[in-house]
Amino acid sequence: MTDISPSAIAAAHERIAGHIRRTPIIDVNVNNIEQPVTLKLELLQHAGSFKARGAFSNLLKGDLPTAGVTAASGGNHGAAVAFAAQALGVPAHIFVPEISAPAKIDKIKAYGAEITVKGTHYAEALELCRQYESDSGAMPIHAYDAEATLCGQGTLAREIEQQAPDLDVVLVAVGGGGLIGGTAAWYGGRKRIIAVEPENCPTLHDSIQQGHRVTINPSGIAADSLGAASVGELMFPIAQANIDQTVLVTDDDIGAAQRWLWAKLRLVSEPGGAAALAALLSGAYRHAEHERIGVVVCGANTDPISFSKAIAE
Repeated sequence: MTDISPSAIAAAHERIAGHIRRTPIIDVNVNNIEQPVTLKLELLQHAGSFKARGAFSNLLKGDLPTAGVTAASGGNHGAAVAFAAQALGVPAHIFVPEISAPAKIDKIKAYGAEITVKGTHYAEALELCRQYESDSGAMPIHAYDAEATLCGQGTLAREIEQQAPDLDVVLVAVGGGGLIGGTAAWYGGRKRIIAVEPENCPTLHDSIQQGHRVTINPSGIAADSLGAASVGELMFPIAQANIDQTVLVTDDDIGAAQRWLWAKLRLVSEPGGAAALAALLSGAYRHAEHERIGVVVCGANTDPISFSKAIAE
């Protein structure tokens, strides 16, 4: 039976604590918001994103096959699995689509994993990964639709609550739903959870509106990290029960958030990593008076050329 509960998340945190960074928070002034906004700087995590939590959560659960592990990814999950596998001395083969950022592909290679770059979107890379799993006997590490992944990502929310227990609301970017699923499972309705997606990747937004998981054709500047065609089966009922609101942001909003993070804090964020903040800066999320707001800045894996272009714009 699947267990994505606060106790399971706490157990995952204990399992991975020696392998991940406890990333810092920082309070900043944002626009005309009366209270300081708390940013969780998860872009400083190993391998450049929160995905290291789920990767180590999977790899440390038990014995691994001789063939090692395999994963399909838009890039960040693959880099995290490659990093974790290298740290633990395990072979890894990663499958990514052709839209993956060069910086993420280079990072996967640098961590010593084999990599196959093929297919237009994540769903195609996932099919190739499944075929490799069947042929090789490697253990699959799903990017978002696995118990150990969700519990691993939920450890981020556990840290936020320890660091900033007085928050009223937490904004989280959504791709396949692993991070927000783990976050919602940890808080379990004790805080308001806001899901943020690009307008051209509205997977969870459309699924919640229709009452069932839908399939979309993702696109846009954050598609390599937030471009899942559908949200995970395991996270969806958690989202339905515990997410208060879904909001959508434009590519321009995301670029503006990247520029804000650079101008104010000298932080380099990839588009998906800045999406949650974009909802606050753009007004897509309308905050309540006196509300204490937390925002997860979840990824840094962009290349200098793309980032320079975003800043110049």
